[in-house]
Amino acid sequence: MNGAKLRERLVKGEAVTMFTPHHASSGLAVRLVELGADAIFVDCEHGTWSFEDLRVTAQAIRGAGGAAIVRPHSHERPVLIRYLNAGADGLMVPMVDTAEQARAIVDAVRYACPADYEKRLVISMIETPNAIDDIDALLAVEGIDVFFIGPGDLSQNMGYPPAPPFGQPRPQAVTERVDLAVRKIRAAGKIAGTLVTSNELPFWLERGVKYFYIHSDPFLRIGLAGINKALGR
Repeated sequence: MNGAKLRERLVKGEAVTMFTPHHASSGLAVRLVELGADAIFVDCEHGTWSFEDLRVTAQAIRGAGGAAIVRPHSHERPVLIRYLNAGADGLMVPMVDTAEQARAIVDAVRYACPADYEKRLVISMIETPNAIDDIDALLAVEGIDVFFIGPGDLSQNMGYPPAPPFGQPRPQAVTERVDLAVRKIRAAGKIAGTLVTSNELPFWLERGVKYFYIHSDPFLRIGLAGINKALGR
């Protein structure tokens, strides 16, 4: 499933899931797709993936029927182009605060892939209060497929820890800001995305979010905790 197929599903109103394996592992990435993930998050901002890791893993992910979505480590045009040329099915660019930055990302994608840029999914990450304040200008940029609210960085930029204690909700003030952004994205006829836990997903699905980024670690954590409890540990 390449970026174009993800876009087609989103435009039809279907929800799409993107899981992160947390590790530079093509085997784990493929296994997540086999278990039902629509896309795999290849995090080149905080993760350890190399360009060669991406090339090999993206091929394996596509072979399993999924898509490889890369978060680059910067907005630099040559960096975006290299990730696309290495095989990314889409880019999920962090810290997009202005319409000018969003247009530059779209331009880089179309320059890197002049014949088939429509096969690449373009996701703009909105992660600051200022970006939410100016979201109307961002929403007017053509070529962005998903406007993704990053609650972790938004939390930090609002003075909170990036993540609440395991199993606890985010601060109400952060949730309200994410909800405001989602409502504006939907009102503009655009596709909204955000990071969720399995418990949070129904809440945001009801509010119209269609692109869900999900960590895989909580499932391992819960499963191992259950095993250790059974063993009396």
